[in-house]
Amino acid sequence: MKYLLIIGDGMADNPVGALGGKTPLQAAKHPGIDRLAAKGVVGSVVNCPKPLPAGSETAILSIFGCDPRKYFTGRSPMEAAALGLKLREGDCCYRCNLITMEEGDMPYEEKRILSHSAGSIAGEDALSTIRALTSDAEFSAALAKYHMELPPVPTFRPLAVEHNGDFSGIRFTPPHDHLGEKCGPLLPSGNERAEKFIELQRIASRVLEHHSVTERRRASGKMGANGIWFWAEGTAVSLPGFKQEYGCDGAVISAVPICHGIGVLRGLEMVEVPGATGELDTNFEGKLEATWQKLNEYDFVCLHLEAPDECTHNGDLAGKIQAIEWLDSRLVTPLLARMEDAGMEYRILLLSDHKTLTSTRGHDGDPVPFLLYDSRTDTRSGSVYDEPSGERGPFEPDGCVLLRRLFELDQ
Repeated sequence: MKYLLIIGDGMADNPVGALGGKTPLQAAKHPGIDRLAAKGVVGSVVNCPKPLPAGSETAILSIFGCDPRKYFTGRSPMEAAALGLKLREGDCCYRCNLITMEEGDMPYEEKRILSHSAGSIAGEDALSTIRALTSDAEFSAALAKYHMELPPVPTFRPLAVEHNGDFSGIRFTPPHDHLGEKCGPLLPSGNERAEKFIELQRIASRVLEHHSVTERRRASGKMGANGIWFWAEGTAVSLPGFKQEYGCDGAVISAVPICHGIGVLRGLEMVEVPGATGELDTNFEGKLEATWQKLNEYDFVCLHLEAPDECTHNGDLAGKIQAIEWLDSRLVTPLLARMEDAGMEYRILLLSDHKTLTSTRGHDGDPVPFLLYDSRTDTRSGSVYDEPSGERGPFEPDGCVLLRRLFELDQ
């Protein structure tokens, strides 16, 4: 028996006026997924239990079978595992997004956050931007003063490590939930220790505003990384072994550190696909081949697609719908064909981790639809996969139990 977990990040949504009151899932064409829904079980699930953050850091932890109310210590330590960063006792870790802020001579607090990802900056542009910061005398001196490190990575998602840190009482704000808003009310706050993060963000704004990479990206019509943003604070975490709990090894195919990191912490293989960007231009064919290869090596594979979430954050409704349709046509449908041609018996759990709302371009922790399918049975439900169908089906208040149902450990 093969077990396939498919996560369409942020593809669930609320009704959208521009779609005639439909959600993107309802508006998108996904016949392959609907074929599974018609013979399987469609319900709804809470992956982000309150008061924890409504985001992948808690949702994917739930989906991987770990109750976030027990295991969540912050997002960045899980991402650190994917990057191979070893956190020592007493270390604190933070996401340090490369962002795009409003240009102009207004006070720093008046500048708006235009992009949480600096237009999805990646590769050498991201590396050069981070190196510009760490080679700047004022910024590097501030890092040293606060016992912090900022290793370069080729994405908009670098991580800062603070040795012997303490973030208790500090309020950090996810930038993707406040796009278009002035940064002043969103800056780290809560006590005097928050000031060091504001200081570093201010210095970074000065260093990057007219940096050569920033200016070149602007000249080519792209967003420049003229700022950084600290959030996703956390401390080291350990998760229970996957094989001990479910009886098999497995692999995780994803383009984002949070999904890979949780997999690594559970003892699963991290598979990086060349050209997998986390965006709509990701390497679908490469992810398909990687998933098929790992299905022939392991009994369990997780396939994660970030594109629906990023499209929503970027205000790209058409892109979100396209991402959902390509999840179906370029990943799910050909995978089903290969498994059926090979005579495999398989079970599939397909779901959105959380809602990402077209109306706000931010996350929401309300229930999302899940689909559970077994190639050996036909429920004859005649269902489709979308939010209303999920609401009509069984409701699961704890997302961490769904993986046990995939493995038929809870009947």
